[in-house]
Amino acid sequence: MLSVLPATGRRLLVASLAAAASLAPLTAAPASAAGAVPPPVRPEDGGDHLTVVVRHAGAARDGRFEVHCHPEAGHHPDVAGACRTLDTRTRWGRDPFAPVPAGATCTMLYGGPATAHVTGTWAGRPVDASFDRGDGCEAGRWDRMVPLLPKVEAAG
Repeated sequence: MLSVLPATGRRLLVASLAAAASLAPLTAAPASAAGAVPPPVRPEDGGDHLTVVVRHAGAARDGRFEVHCHPEAGHHPDVAGACRTLDTRTRWGRDPFAPVPAGATCTMLYGGPATAHVTGTWAGRPVDASFDRGDGCEAGRWDRMVPLLPKVEAAG
């Protein structure tokens, strides 16, 4: 077989093919596995621990709650449900506690005066997130975190 590439071109082609082949193991994981699970919790990280402070949600729902996940523990009305919700919402590269994006179009449906502040560590990352129910986007963000945050009925 006769090559039409000069020696320099052949070396460049072989080097390019070798570089591409070395990347194959990085893309071999199925797409469904990418981002499907939270990062592992290392013992030296102290696990996943959150403090949730809820105000103006109603006497039975207001308070300060501790949630530990992996393993589950803490002073919270539904530790297992809170951990399950967080595990479900956690994806690589996405912050489950992220605020509503600036400029989002939201309904002006007031969801009530309830507020919550969540601090601690989740998936090895620090958490410092505030929640309210001031409009449709914020109320939806809150509702997606139930039962970590208490279920609150919309204001009349």
